[in-house]
Amino acid sequence: MPLFDVYPLYNVTPVSAKGIHVYDENNTEYLDLYGGHAVISIGHAHPNYVDAVTNQVSTLGFYSNAIQNPLQVELADKLETLSGCKDYNLFLCNSGAEANENALKLASFKTGKSRVVAFKNGFHGRTSAAVAATDNPNIIAPINAQQEVTILELNDIEGVKTELEKGDVCAVIVEFIQGVGGLDQATAEFYEQVDALCKANNTYFIADEVQSGYGRSGKFFAFQHYNVTPEVISVAKGMGNGFPIGGILIHPSIEAKYGMLGTTFGGNHLACAAGLAVLNTIEEEQLIDNVNAMSEYFISVAKTIPQIKNIKGRGLMLGLEFDFEVGDLRKKLIYDHHIFTGGASNKKLLRILPPLTIKKEHIDQFFKALKKELEAVEV
Repeated sequence: MPLFDVYPLYNVTPVSAKGIHVYDENNTEYLDLYGGHAVISIGHAHPNYVDAVTNQVSTLGFYSNAIQNPLQVELADKLETLSGCKDYNLFLCNSGAEANENALKLASFKTGKSRVVAFKNGFHGRTSAAVAATDNPNIIAPINAQQEVTILELNDIEGVKTELEKGDVCAVIVEFIQGVGGLDQATAEFYEQVDALCKANNTYFIADEVQSGYGRSGKFFAFQHYNVTPEVISVAKGMGNGFPIGGILIHPSIEAKYGMLGTTFGGNHLACAAGLAVLNTIEEEQLIDNVNAMSEYFISVAKTIPQIKNIKGRGLMLGLEFDFEVGDLRKKLIYDHHIFTGGASNKKLLRILPPLTIKKEHIDQFFKALKKELEAVEV
């Protein structure tokens, strides 16, 4: 049976990985500056992670949410401590799309409204409401288009005010650093005014932290760079270091009800073990401090390269913008220099999303290769 052909693939076949490196079937070493879409937070095959998952799967890998699971409680407590999101409640699921789907559903349940405001170049997932709130008509099927969504420009505070005052908006959903869309951010004033408008109009402010969360921005969550209090925070990618897990943090003012949300696999024992290993490692190895130090070093080197027209993002969620499309450059980096990087809907942007354990020597290796290719382009 052939695979359904929906992914354009690079001719690389990873068979193992360790730390910030991936190895193919020929034992060729690749520097991973993309982390599988920012999923690899604490490094491939981190011993804490391997031990936790191995021990858990050998005892109890899964049982349903009909029974007590102390690992869920332990994970929630650790997440509260490290994130600083005091008294929020945690609902666990399996992916970023599912997290945003549940965030939007919760907002609609609680406000009694159905319309969503989202933003140009935003990406929130591929499930029904999440994809409808995503600014990409190519992945929205007619069944998704039945959702009521208004897409506004980032920083259009008058547009947000106008839409919310119509009284039918259940949620405003935003990535505080856009991922696939190209690392754009709005102003602090915009985010803070949106937060205030939401609270004045019985509308939930949803922080999509699926890619920007778990320390990647230099704080535990990207919204923490601003003076805002989201009603719901969605998380996933870096949460399990490769094991499928997602969740939403729910403000303590929001009351739960039996049956309101549910999932078969979400919060299973194995997922919680992976999630706890990630949080413990972030804490023990002070990885958020490393994010800030390595980000500062990366940006300082990038500023010395004249072909780089713009440096976007925060922390280790960075983009290098050129005056040419970077598709061929990415191929050169993969095939000639054995370095993984990422692209975006902005075809001139090279995305950098490495494990949070990255060191200066890895950054130096990347820039040496990048400079070589940029010199070749000029010649």
